[in-house]
Amino acid sequence: MAFGLIGPNVQVFNFDTAPLGGAPPGWTVAMTNHGAPPQWEVRKDLSAPTQPYVLAQVSTDPTGNRFPLAILDSVELQDGDVSVRLKPVAGRQDEAGGVVFRYIDANNYYLARSNAIQGNVALYKVENGERTQIAVARHDLALNVWETLKVSVRGARLQVYLDHRRILQAWDATFSGSGKVGLWTVGDSVTYFDDFRVWAR
Repeated sequence: MAFGLIGPNVQVFNFDTAPLGGAPPGWTVAMTNHGAPPQWEVRKDLSAPTQPYVLAQVSTDPTGNRFPLAILDSVELQDGDVSVRLKPVAGRQDEAGGVVFRYIDANNYYLARSNAIQGNVALYKVENGERTQIAVARHDLALNVWETLKVSVRGARLQVYLDHRRILQAWDATFSGSGKVGLWTVGDSVTYFDDFRVWAR
């Protein structure tokens, strides 16, 4: 996995030196709720924002409350920004991907996600394995098109940006401490990810 610093407190993770076909070093695969195991793997994608590899979640179990997770081992964040480039590739029930932050364990974390089938971007908390929507905004999203999803968190204020435009703001104090960050999909979503960035504040 490639890793670099591009400025004060900014870390960038991509997957261009990771072995193909499996989860990259430094990431832990987990899942919220039950169903077939997640399948995260490094793949080659000629459309990748940073060539040549991406991290893909490719399992297609359609269980609706099944959330495959890839959690970055090396970073904990309380306040700051987290962003990723993501591309929904396939899914009959869902075409979704998201960013996890203030992650305690596979059943407790915040989530910002986009869903091309539902045509929206939403902010959730997952508490004891139950997902509760905090805020949602309608937004047209296309299959096989890269987008930039970013969350900015300061105390209880949570802001979500899509392609550098803020589209959601809400307040929630369920998880107020520091936690890990990572990536998320749902159900039968096949989603590609690249350029995962973390800004600590």
